[in-house]
Amino acid sequence: MLFLTEPTAQYKDEFIAALKEFQREGHMLHRDVQRITRDFPHFLRQVQDQKDKSKLSPYDVPTTEFWLIDDGEYVGYLSLRHELNDLLFKIAGHFGYMIRPSKRRQGYGKAILRLGLEQAHKMGLRRVLVTCDENNIGSKKVIEYNGGQFENEVCVEGSSMKKLRYWIDLT
Repeated sequence: MLFLTEPTAQYKDEFIAALKEFQREGHMLHRDVQRITRDFPHFLRQVQDQKDKSKLSPYDVPTTEFWLIDDGEYVGYLSLRHELNDLLFKIAGHFGYMIRPSKRRQGYGKAILRLGLEQAHKMGLRRVLVTCDENNIGSKKVIEYNGGQFENEVCVEGSSMKKLRYWIDLT
């Protein structure tokens, strides 16, 4: 069965294995595998604190992290930003998501965004912004499959890569 869940100790080993996969390809390097392994409850508290605006810097927005689970296996993560600041409005949108390398090209991208849109609707959002790099054809297809309406592309300061911006109505 395929579902989203907030991070939980039940999937600790699966999450750590996936984190190592992500890091081998240069992603999620900000997460310290050894520290998370040693003190998983602390990691879970940090993830929960991201939802509480009073515990964030003035530059951050509340975010809920979800894990995509399929038959007990960690497949990927989705970050749902509850609101947008100027930077998120321009280049990042309401969602960040990634499927672990060993599970890509199996339809999980479409599923994680679809389930994330359901969570955004439950949260009360009526319209969400989803972005991707202009050369990420897979992500572009995932967004369009889930109803994304292309608005524009924007330049990202310090990068030759443009961001494609899509809106999805949740009503």
